[in-house]
Amino acid sequence: MKTDQDFMRMALDLAATAKGKTNPNPVVGAILVKDGVIVGSGIHRKAGEPHAEVHAFHMAGEHAKGATLYVTLEPCSHFGKTPPCANLVKDSGVKRVVVATEDPNPAVGGKGINLIKHAGIEVEVGVLKEEALKLNERFIHNMIYEMPFVISKVAMTLDGKIAAYTGHSKWITGEEARREVHELRNEVDGILVGVGTVLADNPKLTTRLDFQGKNPVRIIMDSNLRTPLDAHVADCIEAKTIIVTTKERNDEKAKLLEEKGVKILTVPSINGKIAGDMTLKMLYKEGITDILLEGGSEINASFMRENLIQKYLVYVAPKILGGKSSYTPYRGEDVETINEAVHLRYTDVEKVGEDLKITAYPL
Repeated sequence: MKTDQDFMRMALDLAATAKGKTNPNPVVGAILVKDGVIVGSGIHRKAGEPHAEVHAFHMAGEHAKGATLYVTLEPCSHFGKTPPCANLVKDSGVKRVVVATEDPNPAVGGKGINLIKHAGIEVEVGVLKEEALKLNERFIHNMIYEMPFVISKVAMTLDGKIAAYTGHSKWITGEEARREVHELRNEVDGILVGVGTVLADNPKLTTRLDFQGKNPVRIIMDSNLRTPLDAHVADCIEAKTIIVTTKERNDEKAKLLEEKGVKILTVPSINGKIAGDMTLKMLYKEGITDILLEGGSEINASFMRENLIQKYLVYVAPKILGGKSSYTPYRGEDVETINEAVHLRYTDVEKVGEDLKITAYPL
């Protein structure tokens, strides 16, 4: 006999298949169960399209009456691009609703649940809540801070090096780890690097998979507009590019880049450096809800010290590079004591091909 946890886990697995496709909306899965049998299921496939509950009820039809609805996020209670799902649930004839977690949006959280309860339907909240919160960590961060969720991705050797002193870094990790990073690019809205990476490697910063993936918006931190006009990122046919710069930039260069389709985003500077928090706030207004930070060690350190990174993904290769001048993932300014370290919490350690993958969150 399957339990509430079993059915909710199925709903969460369904929701996870839509990661990266629903931004700025959350990923949501819904399952309708009657007499122990699944009679309907659905996911939210894309922003502006019907929500998961709508698909589940459409599949179930008359079988929804007397069923239990399992949904990974509280049914919405407000009109957006689609009607509120709480009203649909209220009028559906279900006898019970199991919700993993409330909507984190302060404007709507709890209202959908209350609407369903007032209709006389039994509601249980909190089944596999932690798993549901982790699945929608990007959306939750967006709702609370109105800034993109930033994931710092690093590939390094066992002794913590990301490149030789010459800047050479291809390839530190194996094929499986590199493929996983492209799968992650397929999910996020933006990929961010500094102009130093553009000048050193001339990367395309696109998604390369066996299928047609989504190319994230390429975001280049470039205070003085040093990005070459013939750089791959200046060609906006395959993917969009935003260059974040300051008002001290070269206006003529900015005009030439804009003529190539590049969007120039002017952000205030502090001591000659682009303000990271203002950058993220402006990028969020541009529709960027999550960012994969694949920058060099200086950009990485800047975001780290400003507490602008929400998640760390570190791939550790079974290699030792050595050297006093080899590059480390987070350089920046030196600190005097260990007490000044950024403290993290490991949540997962797994093997990806020949490499180790560590997932950590700031405390």
